[in-house]
Amino acid sequence: MKDIKTGTKCSQPRKEGSRQKVHAEHGEYARAYNSARISETDSTDAIESRDELLEEMVSRDNMNKAFKRVKANKGSHGIDGMGVDELLQYLRENGETIKQCILDGTYRPKPVRRVEIPKENGKKRNLGIPTVVDRVIQQAIAQVLTPIYEKQFSESSFGFRPKRSAHDAIRKSQRTIQEGYKYVVDMDLEKYFDTVNQSKLVEVLSRTIKDGRFISLIHKYLKAGVVVKHRFADTEIGVPQGGNLSPILSNIMLNELDKELENRGHRFVRYADDSAPRMRGA
Repeated sequence: MKDIKTGTKCSQPRKEGSRQKVHAEHGEYARAYNSARISETDSTDAIESRDELLEEMVSRDNMNKAFKRVKANKGSHGIDGMGVDELLQYLRENGETIKQCILDGTYRPKPVRRVEIPKENGKKRNLGIPTVVDRVIQQAIAQVLTPIYEKQFSESSFGFRPKRSAHDAIRKSQRTIQEGYKYVVDMDLEKYFDTVNQSKLVEVLSRTIKDGRFISLIHKYLKAGVVVKHRFADTEIGVPQGGNLSPILSNIMLNELDKELENRGHRFVRYADDSAPRMRGA
């Protein structure tokens, strides 16, 4: 690992008055990003073919929706120490610059802050906490990806998906048992988030997403690095668990597994990186 370096080209601008708190009313959200609204379309496929996903991502409506989500979720600070209470004022002052850097391809995400949380088995789970600004951008990316990939995802996938829950997964498992499937194979992909092949993930994304600038921004987040005890380390593999982007990216990658299980005729239920294929009894 190496010491953290600052001043990366077109990274997040320095915040002034970093300890100043901003108490925003609901109506103030729309002024965080005040860029012109792009024309909307009812066809997600049309957006993909026109290579305009990046413009869709930084649109006024999408960014404000992302800001609201991050603000509501609160959460801990990233490596820059900025909290969600400071986010509105910061975006008012720097939002247009950040947007232009994203469109120019010069935006550089900050590394995530490593946090370890205990697991039930006594081991620890590594989380990567992005800065609050990067959480907004990641959320904006996820909001563009979700409607595109929801059309592709398996009906047997339940984790990190809208209007689906662990209870839905249990109900599907119960129906499968009632249909006569008696044998279960419990599959848990060990350290899945830490071991995702980034090149393979980018290749899978490229099959659907034709805006290379959009994929490039996602790739920058994958390779942004991590700070552990004030030291920087590269992230050549994995999808940092703890950011707003990792759930949708994990489902995009694991959809490949879902397709293979379906092609083999297995009944299964998958929740994130846990899966349970079922087979009929003799």
